[in-house]
Amino acid sequence: MRSMLRQRRFGRVNRLNRAGDAVIVEGMRVTFIRFADHVRAYVRIERDDGVVYRMDAGPAGPETPHDLVHYTVEDALGLADGIWGAIAGGVVFRSMHHESGRRPPHAGERSADMIREHRDRLQRAELIGGLCERAAAVPEAQLPRFHAVEPFMPVTIEQLRSAVAALHRAQSAWSALDVGGELTLDWPGHRRLETPARRQPRERTGTRRGR
Repeated sequence: MRSMLRQRRFGRVNRLNRAGDAVIVEGMRVTFIRFADHVRAYVRIERDDGVVYRMDAGPAGPETPHDLVHYTVEDALGLADGIWGAIAGGVVFRSMHHESGRRPPHAGERSADMIREHRDRLQRAELIGGLCERAAAVPEAQLPRFHAVEPFMPVTIEQLRSAVAALHRAQSAWSALDVGGELTLDWPGHRRLETPARRQPRERTGTRRGR
């Protein structure tokens, strides 16, 4: 079986520490694999707590994967409350399947709590990703007009330009991969969605009645 080729990250690389022979990633490592066209693709996610997931990515093709688009935009904008910051913080979406590593106690409950608590932020991140993807198809000179006329525009023109430039780099890196190649990225450890505090059951007040 042919070994996977690795492509260097096209942007900032998270620092790695070495402890013996083990490599400890400060954050979350995400690997996008260039599968053959029409093959069912997945993304490999290695969290810094040692838990590994595979996330379904739909049929493979030459286009930049949807999940890579969101990763790139959220990374460029420094979003901690988007899709990838949520996964780093413990959210497990339905498309994610546990592969290895011991999951923390009550991981499913925590994930459900976080999705419920931050649903609006996650939906906002989805919209921002789609907005920046559309902007990446616009000529540079027309970006100010695109920014001005778009009804939903939660980012500045400078942020939009930064995200578009990052998407162009991601698209180039993805296009350069052969089938079987990998794009391995490191999500910063500090950029993660926080777990909401679990509500404690209320204590009953009042005098207990005798039997």
